[in-house]
Amino acid sequence: MKVALCQINTIVGNLNYNKEKILKYYKRSIEKGSNIAIFPELVITGYPPQDLLCEKLFVEESIKILKDISRISTIPIILGYVRAEEKKIYNSAALCYDGKIRYTYDKILLPTYDVFDEERYFTSGRIPSIIEIPHNKKKIKIGLQICEDLWDDNYICKVTEKQFKLGAEYFINISASPFHSNQFQDRKSLIERKIKKFKKPFFYCNTVGAQDELIFDGQSMAFSNKGDLVAFAKPFEEELLMVDIDSKKEVNIKLHSKEEATYNALCLGVKDYFKKTGHSQAVLGLSGGIDSALVATIATDALGPKSVHGISLPSKYSSKHSLSDAEELAIRLDIDYRVIPIQTVVNEIELALKPHFNNTKRNIAEENIQARIRGNILMAISNKFGWMLLSTGNKTELALGYCTLYGDMSGGLSVISDLSKSEVYSLCNWINKAYPTRIPQNTINKPPSAELSPNQVDPFDYDIVSPLVDDIVEKGKSIGELEETDIDKDLLHSVFNKIRGNEFKRRQAAPGLRVSEKAFGIGRRYPLVNHFNGRAIDNE
Repeated sequence: MKVALCQINTIVGNLNYNKEKILKYYKRSIEKGSNIAIFPELVITGYPPQDLLCEKLFVEESIKILKDISRISTIPIILGYVRAEEKKIYNSAALCYDGKIRYTYDKILLPTYDVFDEERYFTSGRIPSIIEIPHNKKKIKIGLQICEDLWDDNYICKVTEKQFKLGAEYFINISASPFHSNQFQDRKSLIERKIKKFKKPFFYCNTVGAQDELIFDGQSMAFSNKGDLVAFAKPFEEELLMVDIDSKKEVNIKLHSKEEATYNALCLGVKDYFKKTGHSQAVLGLSGGIDSALVATIATDALGPKSVHGISLPSKYSSKHSLSDAEELAIRLDIDYRVIPIQTVVNEIELALKPHFNNTKRNIAEENIQARIRGNILMAISNKFGWMLLSTGNKTELALGYCTLYGDMSGGLSVISDLSKSEVYSLCNWINKAYPTRIPQNTINKPPSAELSPNQVDPFDYDIVSPLVDDIVEKGKSIGELEETDIDKDLLHSVFNKIRGNEFKRRQAAPGLRVSEKAFGIGRRYPLVNHFNGRAIDNE
């Protein structure tokens, strides 16, 4: 039997577009001699549809699309959709062939953690079941699953085991599993453990593409009953993966480094966000620093050099190397480059404020005027030409509040907001090895600075602070846990308080592309008013 794993990129809410793409890949599957075509989770609606699911018409129209597909079906097709029944909706999969919907399966395990909130919308399927697919005048029993059903280790209901006991001869999992740096290996290891236990072939079909903050890597795969990987789809690309389930030939795959996978993910995230929101041109501030250099490089590879506009906005505190490094980067990337000095505007605003700031010491208020002028100019250019402004802040800076509201935080998309400062350096070094002479070496080597005051440099040792931020934000470590390490206690408390105290800034930030297990975005929901100090209450 030949199986087609259709790893496609859909658009949330564009039901007709999704329908046409499904049919295109279904037709190609038939032409290639497939006996069954498999599509990802919620492929008709796109994933995640979020509160579109609260709109009755949206659900009704998506069901109509399924019926349209079923009526023209010949060979079996499995695809994800939204099923409605008695004012309840289900995250479901349908099996269609010979012009009819033959079986439906409702997702059992509904993830409600981090970026997932499926219990908000869906009703859980009642019991694991199997479906039957006709092949060579007999019926093949399939254990059909949807995404989280595979990840049943921490649930009472063991979906795979129950389907095995019901006589499943093969397992098929359709997924919309988003990317983070370790996710692929985790998926692969989990499937291999299932096969080792149940000794049945396994097919995994994952969606690909980006939706808002989430990036889906694809990497669909098929395994023999011995656990050998017999087929593997490319990461971050659409692909029709043909699988001969009788194949005994194992596929060798070369895993990308963390840096390469992250870079490809961010490029896809930018490319899809622009395409799906109807934008084609990007603009960003080029400071000559490492963060804006990385964002410009990603944008160039995602959109093409003719679609990227870099703007330098020097003040009297800007160093000569800032301008020269920014210009050199623009030349190397072959992007549009412009210089708009801001000191005259700064002087006028400071003059207007002078009577009100009288007898006060110059501080961050004056420094931030520069950042906000830059944000205003960049937003003006964005508004005038319809170019999307990319903000350039990294995760460490956002965590600590080392960023300016309505200044450098201005923008429609935050490209590297889920990369720590240490990861920014690591990724830039990888870029210059993979693509020599992309980023000026001086940009990487020089001390980072906001250049908002004389001889200013960033007040952090990022080699220490970045991992500490990751411990608190991504790993959820408490003050008590971290105090037991050799980290300086004053630094620890300072970082912790800055993370908690700057939640209000991040709530107003542009959406950021998620590449870690815990990003500042839809998966993080801390209160703005928060007096918890991260310690256990002493009742003595």
